[in-house]
Amino acid sequence: MFVITEKIDIIDIYESLRDRLVSAEFSPQQRIRAEDLRLEYGVSASTIREILFRLSTQGLIDFQEQRGFRKPEQIAELQNELTHFRILLECEGAVLSVRNGGIAWEAKLSAAHYALSHIEKRAKDHQPSPELLFLWVRAELDFHQTLIDACRNEVLKQTHETVFFRHRQQLNTQDRDFHKVSQNIHHHKKIVDAALEKDEELVKQHIKEHLVQNLAKIEIQHDAIER
Repeated sequence: MFVITEKIDIIDIYESLRDRLVSAEFSPQQRIRAEDLRLEYGVSASTIREILFRLSTQGLIDFQEQRGFRKPEQIAELQNELTHFRILLECEGAVLSVRNGGIAWEAKLSAAHYALSHIEKRAKDHQPSPELLFLWVRAELDFHQTLIDACRNEVLKQTHETVFFRHRQQLNTQDRDFHKVSQNIHHHKKIVDAALEKDEELVKQHIKEHLVQNLAKIEIQHDAIER
C-alpha cells in the first residue's frame, strides 16, 4: 500500500508542478529550487528532483549543472514553431475525430465547450486572477483534447499534450490578463459548430484562425538583412 501511495503522490505532484509552470506562477528564467518544493509538498529531495527531471524531458524546465532548474525563457521563434506544430496536430486530429467520432464524442465536445465558455465569460467580466487563469488553462486543454479525442491515433494525442503545455507556457505571460478572451470565445464557438456539423474544411479553417493569433512578431536585425 505504501508503494501505491508514493506513486499517486508523484503523479499528483508532477501534474501540480506542470500546471504551475504553465499558469504564470513562475517568471521566465526563474530558478526552481528543489529544496523549497520538497518542503512545500512534504516529500523527499530525490522525489522532487525525479519530478523536475521528468518535467525537463517535456521541455517545461531547463536544467544546467551550474544553474540548476529554471523555467524556460520566452523565445519568439520557439513560440511560433509550437504554434505551427499545434495547428498541424489539431487540424489532423480534429478532421479524424469528425470522421470517426459518434454521438458520444459530440456530447463530450459540447460539454467541454460549455465548461470552457463559462470560464471565459467569467474571465471577460471579472478581474484576472491566478485561480481563474489556472481554471481556464485546464478547461482549454480539455476542450482541445476532446476535439481530437476520437482521432484513433494515440501518438498524435500524446504529442499534442506535450506541445500544448509547452505552447501554453510560452504564452502565459500575455494570457494572464485575458486580452484575447473575447476572440477566444468567438473562435471556440466556431470550431465546435463546424465540428458538430462534420465540416472538415471549416473546422480546419477555424482552428488555424484561432491559433495563428499566437504567432509572435519577430524583428529582423538590419545586419542580417545586409548580409
